[in-house]
Amino acid sequence: MKKPKAIVLVAIFLGAAALGGAAVPLTNHPQFCASCHNIRPSYDSWVKSSHKEVECVACHVRPGVEGFIRDKAYAGLKDVSIYLFGTPTDAHNLQATVSSEVCIGCHRAILRVSEVATRDLPPPVKDVGLVMGHKTHMEAFAKRGQGEGCTTCHARVVHEQPIKGYPVVIPRGHVAVDGKPYYPDHPEGSKLRASAMNDCFRCHDGTTEHEGKVLSKKCETCHIPDKIGDFLFN
Repeated sequence: MKKPKAIVLVAIFLGAAALGGAAVPLTNHPQFCASCHNIRPSYDSWVKSSHKEVECVACHVRPGVEGFIRDKAYAGLKDVSIYLFGTPTDAHNLQATVSSEVCIGCHRAILRVSEVATRDLPPPVKDVGLVMGHKTHMEAFAKRGQGEGCTTCHARVVHEQPIKGYPVVIPRGHVAVDGKPYYPDHPEGSKLRASAMNDCFRCHDGTTEHEGKVLSKKCETCHIPDKIGDFLFN
């Protein structure tokens, strides 16, 4: 009696392995993600973004066994069950967590950029002499322990459109070159509209503290003084 049971167990295991081997590549494809109507807008923005050659799972599933189990298997099955049997989140209120480790896996060089190295920044950011120390900010986020990271500033880099002449998606600015009205293509009150309207003042607001000091909102905190005179609002 033991031999037939063993055969059945082996057959079930092999069948599950074969099914998983076929299902994983299929569910990794971005078009599979887009089959859910509330994900479709994110897919449509992705195919026009600077990351259009990077599949969804490359950013939304952390590497390793734990990442696969939590981000792919558990979260994926949960999302599918909600889509089939529950009430999916409205497309304009979708929020996803992308680990900074995933971003830095491809963009590690950004941590070595000098505090005042503006030569590699896109215009008009370069024109206003933006001072951006990514390593400094990442260290500050880690100390704050509030789950902040790359997407704190670059949350919409893949699923949003460049604004006001920017060649890439970056946080909304506040200098004269950004003076044109900006109305995100998201309903009032939605989470994506709020995200699109965020800028550096979310932290540099004159009240937020880091290591016992209030973060300054003076122009010179983020910009090279001799480059910003012609760009500030009067």
